[in-house]
Order: sequence, then structure tokens, then C-alpha cells
Amino acid sequence: MGVQELVGAEALGVLRAREELGLEADEFDVALRTGEIRTTPAAGGRRRVVRKDVERLRAEEGFPDTLRERLRLVGSVEGGELIGITRDRFTRFAKGGLIRPVRWYVNRYRTVVWLYLAVEVRQLAVDHPALLTGRLPAALRDALDEGEDHRPRGWRARRVEEMVRDAADAWGEAAAWAALLGPEAAAEAVPDPHERAYLRRLRPGLPPGNTGSYAVREVIDAHIVADHPDEVAFAQVSLADALLRARAVRPAPGSGDERQPGPADLAPPKGAAASSSAARSPRPPRRTAGGRWRRLLGLGAG
Repeated sequence: MGVQELVGAEALGVLRAREELGLEADEFDVALRTGEIRTTPAAGGRRRVVRKDVERLRAEEGFPDTLRERLRLVGSVEGGELIGITRDRFTRFAKGGLIRPVRWYVNRYRTVVWLYLAVEVRQLAVDHPALLTGRLPAALRDALDEGEDHRPRGWRARRVEEMVRDAADAWGEAAAWAALLGPEAAAEAVPDPHERAYLRRLRPGLPPGNTGSYAVREVIDAHIVADHPDEVAFAQVSLADALLRARAVRPAPGSGDERQPGPADLAPPKGAAASSSAARSPRPPRRTAGGRWRRLLGLGAG
């Protein structure tokens, strides 16, 4: 669960925190995405930065260079160069789920470009030195030959982890999982219209981040909704768990003293129908969430 609301001197505005850390806007965004910096709820739906995190980072030896290096993003070409392999081999690693992207955007050629943390690329080489040379394992080769690509759901996994981490309470966690499922699948998982409307107000959808000026709505929608049976099953189980915990504390607003949900709350957002339908079929049987994201990424139970 996320950091609780802090007062005055315990939290900083986003711009002030960025200035104290000496980070560019993109670097600061990566710091937020990866958990280097935590945020806390503030008035008006905004968020503020935990001051202790800023002080901790500033006290590190080698600051700010060491922090900037941890936040550095690389594409497939530079990622391959970092660990002495070709771009093609690095891309196969990423498609196979061995490393998860932090960000994506669409370039002028209408191609999706995936970006990774350089520090995680180096760690990949440390953890799997045998994969850097020779033939890839048969199971990985077969999956790739069949068109397997873990990059979109690997990015979604990171995004949801971030939202769950920063959630103010269990309702916020539930809203993150509902956003991952998409409006239609979430409607099946949350039949109560008041609860569904509340979750939609908390989190209308999975934030895609800065996808670039060439990203069209169809491409964005295709990347922000769960579309793999295991991914959908895990999100359903996680949503159900969060709802149980949320209901045990308080009901969703709207049943009596709050406003009733209107059409804007209950209707799927524009452009979401096609992408959310992918999350509904095929519908796998529910299963336990053991192994969490490692199982979803094909890395075993962990």
C-alpha cells in the first residue's frame, strides 16, 4: 500500500524535489516509475514527494551521477552493446520476458520503441551469463518462433506495481487492477455499479505515459489492457483480494450519501471496447497468484 498522506515539512512539491535532486523531467519520471522516489497523496488529487527519499538520495556517495546512472534508459541497440550481444539477440531476450521495459513510445516510422533500465540490462548479463553466447534454450526459441512477446505485459506489470505501491488504500489498489483489466472485463469482475463507478473515478485507465506524438489511440489501447490469459487471471485474483480488503474497511461511496454513478462512470471510455475484449477471451480458470509476475513473464515461480 502506498505512503500515507504527509504534512508540511515531510513532503515536497514535485518541482522542488526535482530541483533538489538535479534531475531532468524524464529522469525524474523514471525515478517515480521505478520507486526510487515515493509520493504521497496531497490536496486536490495531486501528489507530493516524500522528503526523506530526497534526503536519502542526496546523501548517497557519488550523487547525482550514481542516481542518474540508475535511471538511465537504453533501447535494444545500446542495451545489446552494454552486455556485448547483438540488437537481435537482446530483442529476443526482451520478447522472451528476461527483462521488462520501463517505457515505450511510437517513433516517426510508426514503430513501438521499448526502453529499459541500463542497470537491469547489466544485471541480466550477471544473472544469465550462459545466454550471452551460443544457442538460446529450446523452450525460449520455440516460444519466440510462435510469436511470443512479453514486452507489453512486462511494461504493464511495472505500471500496475507502481500504482499499487502508491495507492492510498485497498480501494486504490483495486482501481489499479480494474484499470489493467479494462472496462468490460472489470465490469464482469465488479458487478456492483457503485463500486465500479468508484473504481473508475479513482483510476479511469492504465496511464500509458509519454508515448510520443505518433501514437494513435488504437496503439495506446492495445498496450494498456491485459490481453494474456495468465495476466488476466492474475489481475482478476488480485482485484478480488483488494476488494475484499477494501470492503472490510468501508463501502464504496455512492450507495446513499454520495452521488449516484452516471453514464460517464459506467460506460467504457471511447476506443476501449476493442482492446478490452481481448482481455475477456479466452477466459482462463482462476488460479492462485503464486510466483506473481515471474510466472506471467515465463520465468518460473520464483
